[in-house]
Amino acid sequence: MTSRATSVRPRPRVVRHLLVGLTVALVAALTPTGTTTPAQAAPVLLSQGRTATASSTENAGTPAAAAVDGNTGTRWSSAFSDPQWLQVDLGARATISQVNLLWEGAYGRAFQLQTSDNGSTWTTIYSTTTATGGTQNLTVSGAGRYVRMYGTARGTGYGYSLWEFQVYGETGGGTGEPPVGTTDPYNPNLGPNTFVFDPSTPTSTIQSRLNTLFTQQETNQFGPQRYAVLFKPGTYTADVNLGFFTQVAGLGMSPDDVNLNGHVRTEAFWMGGNATQNFWRAAENLSVTLPAGQTVERWAVSQAAPYRRMHLRGAQNQIQLWNGGDGWSSGGLLADTRIDGLVVSGSQQQWYSRNSEFGNGWTGSVWNMVFQGVNGAPAPSFPNPSHTVIPQTPQVREKPFLYVTGSGEYRVFVPALRTNSTGTSWYNKTPAGSSISLSQFFVVQPGTSAATINAALAQGRHLLFTPGVHHVTEPIQVNRADTVVLGLGLATIQADNGAVGMRVADVDGVKVAGIMFEAGTTNSPVLMEVGPSGSSASHATNPTSLHDVFFRIGGPHVGKATNTLTVNSDNVIGDHMWLWRADHAASGVPTGWTLNTADTGLTVNGDNVTMYGLFVEHYQKYQTIWNGNGGRTYFYQNELPYDVPNQAAWMNGSTRGYAAYKVADSVTSHQAFGLGSYSYFNVNPAVVEERSFEVPTNPNVRFTNMVTVSLGGVGTINRVINNAGGTANAANQTVYLTTYP
Repeated sequence: MTSRATSVRPRPRVVRHLLVGLTVALVAALTPTGTTTPAQAAPVLLSQGRTATASSTENAGTPAAAAVDGNTGTRWSSAFSDPQWLQVDLGARATISQVNLLWEGAYGRAFQLQTSDNGSTWTTIYSTTTATGGTQNLTVSGAGRYVRMYGTARGTGYGYSLWEFQVYGETGGGTGEPPVGTTDPYNPNLGPNTFVFDPSTPTSTIQSRLNTLFTQQETNQFGPQRYAVLFKPGTYTADVNLGFFTQVAGLGMSPDDVNLNGHVRTEAFWMGGNATQNFWRAAENLSVTLPAGQTVERWAVSQAAPYRRMHLRGAQNQIQLWNGGDGWSSGGLLADTRIDGLVVSGSQQQWYSRNSEFGNGWTGSVWNMVFQGVNGAPAPSFPNPSHTVIPQTPQVREKPFLYVTGSGEYRVFVPALRTNSTGTSWYNKTPAGSSISLSQFFVVQPGTSAATINAALAQGRHLLFTPGVHHVTEPIQVNRADTVVLGLGLATIQADNGAVGMRVADVDGVKVAGIMFEAGTTNSPVLMEVGPSGSSASHATNPTSLHDVFFRIGGPHVGKATNTLTVNSDNVIGDHMWLWRADHAASGVPTGWTLNTADTGLTVNGDNVTMYGLFVEHYQKYQTIWNGNGGRTYFYQNELPYDVPNQAAWMNGSTRGYAAYKVADSVTSHQAFGLGSYSYFNVNPAVVEERSFEVPTNPNVRFTNMVTVSLGGVGTINRVINNAGGTANAANQTVYLTTYP
């Protein structure tokens, strides 16, 4: 997260804790069909995020879905009569071994737990007439796709009320299913939090769903809810206002296959116009036609909010990367996108634009604007204004995406590598690449174990993660070349019990896209590793690539990880990543120097690794360590840790603090363009960082266009790079340096 300032008068933004816990819950619009949920290696929580229904609800704020959303602050409650029931659809037949009932004050004194294969014929697996409420953890034995609590006598004068209804077991239910089921590419189960619309869907239905999602997600920065809203090819009228952890995307081969008459926007009214916490959302593969008489589309975001493969139609229109007036915003990505009109950056403080087309150009600058392979980019002028312009993109693969063919088959398109490219991959041209039927994917639902995921990978399947938080207690192991791992709705892999979230073998062409990795409460050695230690194979013609891959340590809980992302393989491409040790958290969740601990964000040991749009923030030692040769970074945004208690706690030997970007002394070739590093030592403003960039002095190690900022003069960065560049402090808050050496 970043402290921000306006383009006119830089100043620190006081970190605000987010109020979380809106009680609006969503009933799933998709009934799970077409995918056989895989067998589980051990009993797991099967019910969370699944479709729940009930005999009645007390009011709109206590729906059935609230009992399976994983949030003990929301609940289902029934009408004040008997009998009443609550049931959950597990999506496939399962062997049930435990049911936990977390009752609110209004409980069931007499009830039965029942299972069913069809939702109409029920078998009782537990019964009581003497329950006393509270939390009941019940060991049971049964099987079925549906599980329900059937209450016959209330314990109070109110209805039945459950904070959570948790069903544990193993899917498969003894039916002899193979370890990994098949996926119907014409009718896939994309999870209860994916909403797919087609042109026949009533406009009112679409807008109602969008409004409900935004109401829930506008301030839901640290909740477990994740959503994807997908539009099949056609024309729609819709105002898409995106909140946290919501992805909107078209299902066409081209963005122009889906046109929304309306908006796809992000505002910051929830923070009074401050957009510096507008994280974790995405707009992709759509075209937008603004309503008559309107000429402004707003995309007021900071980190982890890609605007990718989009088309804003109309030369008279503009997209504003801020919230208007004096609104702050700080950092984002615009890639493979066409803006027919003008891009206005306003108080946006740093931004990376790649392989895009601006019909009427760009206006505005604060600290660090980088343009690469952009037709219509402004002239290079760093630092006044702070525009770094790189004419071409040397080698890149665009992000894979889900689409639907004319026959209704779901496929994933994998764009081809492009070399020395400019402009989009699709506008007035046929995208190069290959398609994979969704029948070749294992669709991962929350609650699926890493063992089952690895079994699917071992069978040669690709992975599509549905929206939700996916807990793993062992690494997901991607061993096969050219495997695609694609997430919908910012699907999140949480590494529990000190596990590593994912390991990728030293093979060609793996693509990981649209995935967020979360640290658990037990320290993990690393959250993601690309290639084992000592990897040395060349992947120059078919590199592994990471697209919109984000990492979070702390926030919803006190997370811990020594390292975050380690790249050991050669030739890896990073295409927009944010690695974040939390500087603020959900209400009631602590953060601090000794709590959510994390040494390092990115460690690169492989050779010829390239990063496009790299954001790394708040780590306790080096933010980024680069040990491989031939590395390249295009746009780097960093904030140093806010919470350093004193200088003695942040010493690298005899050096004050740790660099934001460290190139090892052994490296003989490296290039970096458009780098910003900022201090905001609000716990102890007397803390000093000796230098933001620390590199060997070598003519083949070249840094171009750097800026350091003491945000509001809170803390000091003594030098920009090595012993070069001025001091950023209260007296001189912004320091630029154009070249080193």
